[in-house]
This record gives sequence, structure tokens and C-alpha cells, in this order.
Amino acid sequence: MATKTIVLHQICGHRFIGQNETGDRIPVDGDQPAIGPKPTDLLLAALGSCTAYDVIDIMIKKRQPLTRYRIEVTGTQAETHPRRFTHITVTHYGSGPKVTEAALTRAAELSHTCYCAVAASLNAEITIQTVVEPWEDN
Repeated sequence: MATKTIVLHQICGHRFIGQNETGDRIPVDGDQPAIGPKPTDLLLAALGSCTAYDVIDIMIKKRQPLTRYRIEVTGTQAETHPRRFTHITVTHYGSGPKVTEAALTRAAELSHTCYCAVAASLNAEITIQTVVEPWEDN
């Protein structure tokens, strides 16, 4: 089983820099004016990019490579806290000389139901453990 870790370093207020094990960084921002995406924006981006990787690979395997491709991910959030997403629509736009709508539709379906870890995580019951540790300067 693979384990992933993201460390979020507070810059100020609700502004953070997230960093993974390989040192890649991304700003996360809840302050105004924002310098980066909000956590909920990142969730939608994670879903869109995860499924995009799958769709591109599936279409190549089908010998129908995409020459133009984009995804739009739209989420509707509840009005009350925790303001979870109640509905997410992932719209795929793709074309290529050999691309058929049926193949693209099937690739998107396979990604959502079989391959995309983010979609599977959103559809699953996830155990979330919360741990609090004192800050120790080393």
C-alpha cells in the first residue's frame, strides 16, 4: 500500500504552501486577495487532472490520440457547513483526426469507474484520523 504525505507550511492567516515528498510546492489560499487556489478548488483540480491523465492514456491505447483536450470541473457546494460538494460535473472536450465520441465517452467512464484514485476517494467511505502533536523546535 502506498502512502503519500503533503506538508502545509503556514505563511500567514489562511495562506499556506503545500509541499510533497519530492519537494513540489503549491500555494493554498483562503485569504483575500488570494495568491493561490482555495482547498476546494484544489479538490476539483485534483479530480479533473486525475481523470485527464487516464483519458489521455486510454485514448492512446485505443489508437485515437487526442490532439485537443480540456476538462471543465464544476462543483456545487452545500449552503451550510461543512459546505461539502453535493454534485460535481466533469465535462470532457476532446478532438483528433481519429477520435470518436463513443471512444471518448468510454474512456471518461473507465476513468471515473475504474482508474481515477481521486474519483474513487470521493465515492468511498474514507477513514480520516486526526492527530494533534505539540510543536517542537529542533
